[in-house]
Amino acid sequence: MKETQTIKNNTKNTETTERISGSEAVIKCLLAEGVDILYGYPGGAIMPVYDELYKYQDKIHHVLTRHEQGAAHAAQGYARISGKVGVAIATSGPGATNLITGIADAQIDSTPMVCITGQVGSHLLGSDAFQETDIVGISTPVTKWNHQITRASEIPEVFAKAFYIAKSGRPGPVLIDITKDAQFEEFDFKYKKCKGVRSYKPVPDTDENSLKAAAELINNAKKPLIVWGQGVILGKAEEEFKAVIEKAGIPSAWTILGASAISTSHPLNVGMVGMHGNYGPNVLTNECDVLIAIGMRFDDRVTGNLATYAKQAKIVHFEIDPAEVDKNVKTDIAVLGDAKSSLKNLLPLLNTNSHKDWHQKFKDLYKIEYDKVIKNDLNPTKEGLTMGEVLKEINIQTKGEAAIVSDVGQHQMIACRYADFNVSKSNITSGGLGTMGFALPAAIGAKMAAPEREVVMIAGDGGYQMNIQELGTIFQQKVPVKIVVLNNEFLGMVRQWQQLFFDKRYASTEMVNPDFVAIAKGYHIDAQKVSERKDLKAAVKEMIDCEGPYFLEVRVEKEDNVFPMIPTGASVSDIRLE
Repeated sequence: MKETQTIKNNTKNTETTERISGSEAVIKCLLAEGVDILYGYPGGAIMPVYDELYKYQDKIHHVLTRHEQGAAHAAQGYARISGKVGVAIATSGPGATNLITGIADAQIDSTPMVCITGQVGSHLLGSDAFQETDIVGISTPVTKWNHQITRASEIPEVFAKAFYIAKSGRPGPVLIDITKDAQFEEFDFKYKKCKGVRSYKPVPDTDENSLKAAAELINNAKKPLIVWGQGVILGKAEEEFKAVIEKAGIPSAWTILGASAISTSHPLNVGMVGMHGNYGPNVLTNECDVLIAIGMRFDDRVTGNLATYAKQAKIVHFEIDPAEVDKNVKTDIAVLGDAKSSLKNLLPLLNTNSHKDWHQKFKDLYKIEYDKVIKNDLNPTKEGLTMGEVLKEINIQTKGEAAIVSDVGQHQMIACRYADFNVSKSNITSGGLGTMGFALPAAIGAKMAAPEREVVMIAGDGGYQMNIQELGTIFQQKVPVKIVVLNNEFLGMVRQWQQLFFDKRYASTEMVNPDFVAIAKGYHIDAQKVSERKDLKAAVKEMIDCEGPYFLEVRVEKEDNVFPMIPTGASVSDIRLE
């Protein structure tokens, strides 16, 4: 309540005109939009804004990351767990280009983010001045919108528009580039929040006839299957989604970013689809008679070979972004609109159903997967530790209520497959871009946005080292994030492919690693290493019980593979269990 009141007062204060510099206007715009934390790294071209930040330290908490990529990923983590717009700030040239990977990641994963970059003076634009890059040109393919400001008077309108575009409709990243002279220039400041942009319609109208046709297909289906994605979470439609699947009795599977919209233990939750998804939903995708896609985009990692994907089924696609409809999979009925309102309006049109025999098929296939894969991952009898049993112990110690922030690789698939998610917005990972190095800074942002939640980062020894410098941010900011590195001394996912498809030629995938525990302790972070099963439980408990940040290295089997697996180009029903 206090935060809401502060934002309201800030908004009211900016309604009057006052003469200020462009750099102070940037800060006042952020305050008007309710920004309380931003992540960044100072430099020459953005220094005037940082000078103003110094004066507003009691209102905006700036987090000095150790790399601009870390700032972008931290802003993503903040946005993903809070639902608010994450903000990152950097200087021109290399500072700006270092944000690009995080911006691209946010674009493909629909994360609301505003990035602010400094730029050389407007009279130097195009002259190859020191630390000048055309960041607007560079970022155009990976932003929802971007704009370069060369006059201070542009700042209020551009910032209002940026925040509106970033968070409306299908969210995404926006970049604002501000020349240094515009930061110094004074003007009469007045701020008005943006409520619409000409020619931009963030939420398309839902056609009532399409909704009725979708309901009719679902009601008449004998073997319906729902595949839901992050659109359910972004649309805050968790309750509506749960009501729909429970009334219609439809088995429902999730994409990697859709995880946690309903609890893992829900009886209608049949698991993950995709390359390393669960056996049942993948195989039965090619047996269902109606496939209902909700807030997902038919990514290639989900569909496998499009020529064989669900060809027997009628396809119903609930989607907010018209560009995603028919892009990869031809739909029979498209229901455009926001997931929350679409599902709310769908509910009264649905018949109550159970599909008992159809559900049994999922249970039968789960039993096969359990016997061949899951049992050995979670309850191994071999000497070495598995990644799965580490996740199992984390589930026990956190009661499935932690936010799991995973990096990219084998550990990511294990985390998504085996983590218990009892709370929405609990699976924070790099989905579409697959960015190694994402997890550590994203976990910082997530924990700072939701300090009341346990945030556990899961990474491999490869990805962890890509942004390991952010341990410095954790130390300086005293962020009590829990860091787990599953160390198999390999770039595990690449090694798995080399084993299966390149005759075990392990080219440039074996890692010679440093002493991770010593490095963590160098940043004054409590740390330990576990190599034996008998020590795992106590180590995980110590980590979770620790009030501050904690680093846990777990030495796992070197050549464990993640199964099931759909080889690239194969059909989803050709999924391998070994």
